Amino acid sequence: MKIVTSTILAALVAAVLLVVALIITGRFKPDAGQPPAEPAAAKEPAKQPEDRGPKLEIADLGSREAGSLSWPMFRGEQRLLGRASGSLADAMTLAWKFKTGGQIKSSPVIDDGLVYVGSADANVYAIDLARGKQVWAYHTGDAVEATPCVLDGSVFVGSSDSCLYALDAKTGSLKWKYQTEGEVLGAANWTRPRDGQGVWILFGSYDNKLHCVDSADGSVVWTYETESYVNGAPAVDQGKAVFGGCDAMIHVISLADGNAAGQIDSGSYIAGSAALCEGQAYVGNYDNRLIKADIATGEILWTYGGGEAPFFSSPAVGEDVIVVGGRDNRVHCIGREDGKVVWTFQTLGEVDSSPVICGDKVAVGSADGRVYMLRLSDGGEVWSYEVGQAIISSPAVAGGIIVIGGDDGFLYAFGPSG
Repeated sequence: MKIVTSTILAALVAAVLLVVALIITGRFKPDAGQPPAEPAAAKEPAKQPEDRGPKLEIADLGSREAGSLSWPMFRGEQRLLGRASGSLADAMTLAWKFKTGGQIKSSPVIDDGLVYVGSADANVYAIDLARGKQVWAYHTGDAVEATPCVLDGSVFVGSSDSCLYALDAKTGSLKWKYQTEGEVLGAANWTRPRDGQGVWILFGSYDNKLHCVDSADGSVVWTYETESYVNGAPAVDQGKAVFGGCDAMIHVISLADGNAAGQIDSGSYIAGSAALCEGQAYVGNYDNRLIKADIATGEILWTYGGGEAPFFSSPAVGEDVIVVGGRDNRVHCIGREDGKVVWTFQTLGEVDSSPVICGDKVAVGSADGRVYMLRLSDGGEVWSYEVGQAIISSPAVAGGIIVIGGDDGFLYAFGPSG
């Protein structure tokens, strides 16, 4: 028995020494035969096929070129046309993504090398466009769904805490805030008074008013009262502001004094923003219709739609067509002159995101969790990227780059592949 015991003991010692040797040489792993632990990155949405090639590093643009890219407000400019200069590549790749602490329903804007966006975590963020790194964050009293407006070194942005904030664009420090009596969910716009001195900031509130305040100190210039909430942003052109309200009216306001210059009954409440081009307003309503109206005469020139789903998206105005998202899960392209359908593109979710026309393409998000790039000519899909959760945010497009937020709390930046 002693001989057998000694033999067994020697064998065990030899086995232990063998295991130790294998560990030292790296050929033995204690969890061999078990599935490896899933890394954190694997829990994120899978990369799209377009990401397999060389990635564009936006940092390669250099600070000077990145600083020249501009999409400083909702829909890009004061008329809210949703039209970007330049062109988009046929394939895009994810350059970076930035995580906030809540859903991003705010639409990003781009100015002087920075991206600005609000989040449901109550913060307004400034993010370096080249590298996707936070520059500053400012905490408001509630969720920030409004799109920032960047002008003359200041960021003007509303919050669900009923305030409009003026922040320093470079540091995020508070310059002033203006209190309303309701949530501020829509983007701000701007105009200059007749004497050209200073800038006025225009924005709507759930206190049923359109507010006009001085950009220097937030003092009231005038207010215009409607019969219900003002959810969208006002479009500005030729001395007029045009916006829709939950009172179903398209309001035309004189910028000089805030007095009504006309009203057009759309037939149902308006959640999105109107686009204003050559004296004609384009806006969708909850009665499932997109309307083209002449703001001088008050005449409705055509209506499109009438289906079972409303329009919450704001339309993009091209040279010959209008492109808008619908809650029927489709992107619609309509002729500007006759209001007839040119094409529709089917997604798997509601399209509250407002499309942007850039050259021969359209960029837009969907509640199906994808950002799409479509051909403007026929609506064919050119490229898409899945983030995994709904995209309500509208894209900012500048210099061939697309930046958009998602309900997953990430801000995404895409550039050309290859």
